[in-house]
Amino acid sequence: MSRRLSVLASVILLLFVVVAAQSAWVQFFHATALNHSSLNPRNNTSNNLYQRGEIIAADGSVLARSVATSSRANPWRRVYPMGALFSGVVGFSSTVYNNWALEAQYNSYLEAHTQPAQSFEQVLAPTKAADSITLTLEPVLQRVARSALAGRDGSVVALDPSTGAVLAMYSNPTYNPTPFTSSNAKVEEAAWKLVNTKDKEGFPPLGLLATQQRFFPGSTFKVITTAGIVAYKPSLMNMYIKPIVFTKLPDTTSLLYNDGHTACGGTVLQMLPASCDPGYALLGLALGAQDLTTEANAFGYNQVPPLDLPGVVPSFFPAESNLAANPPFLAYSAIGQEDVSATALENALVAAGVANGGTIMTPHILAYVSGPDGQVVSRFKDSVWKQPLTQTQAAQIVPLMEDVAKYGTAAGIFLTADDVAAKTGTAQVGNILTNDTDDWMIAFAPATDPVVAVAVSVPYQAFNVTGAIVAGPIMKCVIEAALAMKAGLPATGTATTCPT
Repeated sequence: MSRRLSVLASVILLLFVVVAAQSAWVQFFHATALNHSSLNPRNNTSNNLYQRGEIIAADGSVLARSVATSSRANPWRRVYPMGALFSGVVGFSSTVYNNWALEAQYNSYLEAHTQPAQSFEQVLAPTKAADSITLTLEPVLQRVARSALAGRDGSVVALDPSTGAVLAMYSNPTYNPTPFTSSNAKVEEAAWKLVNTKDKEGFPPLGLLATQQRFFPGSTFKVITTAGIVAYKPSLMNMYIKPIVFTKLPDTTSLLYNDGHTACGGTVLQMLPASCDPGYALLGLALGAQDLTTEANAFGYNQVPPLDLPGVVPSFFPAESNLAANPPFLAYSAIGQEDVSATALENALVAAGVANGGTIMTPHILAYVSGPDGQVVSRFKDSVWKQPLTQTQAAQIVPLMEDVAKYGTAAGIFLTADDVAAKTGTAQVGNILTNDTDDWMIAFAPATDPVVAVAVSVPYQAFNVTGAIVAGPIMKCVIEAALAMKAGLPATGTATTCPT
C-alpha cells in the first residue's frame, strides 16, 4: 500500500511541476508571442472602442488624439491635427491595419491599460486609462524642412548632438493619415493601396526615407575617412598629394577623376574643404581596409541605429576582406561610393558625433510619458550609443568642416555669424541622360558650441547639380531656424526663401 501511495504522490508532484512549467512558459517565455498573436482577442478589437492617449510635440502641439463620436460601434475616432507633416513618424491607428510608426512603438502606453494603484480601492478595483507621450520633435523645424524640400523626394533629420533628441525628421513622399481613422473599411483599404503605391522615383509614401532608404553618401563619407586617419594613422594628415585631375586605380586601367575634371591636391587641410576625390581615394588606400572599415563601423555603419521607431534600417559599408582584396573598391569606398550606402539618420549621427566631441548619443523621439492625471510617468534617459573618436580627435575635424562652409564646396551658403561646420556630398548613381546623383549635406552649428546637427538627403537629381546646389539651401533654412529657436527668436529663418 505504501508503495502505491508513494507512486501516486510522485505522479501528483510531477503533474504540479508540469503545470508550474507550463504556467511559467505562458506567462514569461511565450508572453510576447501571445500578446502579438492574431488569435488574441485583444488584437482583434477595434482601436476605436477605447480612448487612446495623446501624442504631443515638444512645443505642446497635439499630433494625435482620440475624440468621441456618436457611434456605438466606434465610440472614439483618432484625429491627426497636423496631417501629413508628421505622419511619417507618428503613423496612424487603424481599425483595419492596426498601428503604425510611433502609434505602434508606444502602443503599450497609448492604449488603455491598468494604471498603478493610488489607493486601496484601486487595488481592489484597478482603473484602466491611457498614457500620453510627449516627443522631442519641433513642429516649426518640421515645417521648415517640408517647405525647403518643396515637394521633392528627400529627407531632413535634425538632432540635438548633446542628447540625441530628434528635433526634426521629415521625408517626402508622405501621406495623409486621416483616411485610416475612418470607420469604413473600404476607405481604409483605398488609403492603404495609395500609400503603398510607389512614386516616379520608386518610393512608397508609407516608407520613411529618413530611416528606411539608403543612398550613396558621396563625399559626406570623407568625414569618416578623415576620422579614420586621425584615429589610426595621424601621419596621413600631413601626406601631400600634388594637384591632379585623376588617379589611376591599383590593379586596373580605370581612372578616378575629380568632380568637374578639375585639378586638386594638397594635404587633408586643403583636400577636405575642396572635396578632392582622387586625393581622398589615395588617402583611403594609404589608410587601408582594416582601419577604414573599423572607423565606419565605429560611427554606426552595419548596425541598426537604436531609434525608437519601427522599420529603421542599417547603413552599409563593405567588409574589410572585400576591400582588402579589391583596392579599387577601397578607393571608391573612401569617397562614399562603390557599395557604401547610408540613411539620412546615419549621416545626421555622423555629424552629431563630430559635433559632440566624438560621442554619438542614442537617437530618440520620445521625451517623456505622462499619466492620465498629467503627471510624468517616465522620461527618456540620455545614453551614449557610439564613441568613434576622442574629444581631441574630433576637435581636429571640426575646423576642416568649418572651412568647407567658409571657402570650400559649401562656400556662400551660410551666414558667417551662424558659424556652420559642414560637408557636401554628390554621388553619381546612374545614367548621365537621366537622374543620376544623390545630393547630400551634413552640418552642425554653431561649430564652437553645437546645438543642432543636420543631414539633408535629396536622391536622384540631375547630373549637372551638386550637394551644395540642391541640399545646401535646405540645410541653410533648417540651420537658421534651429539657431533662431535656441535664441528664443521666431524660427522663420533669415532667408526669405525659408517660410514656415
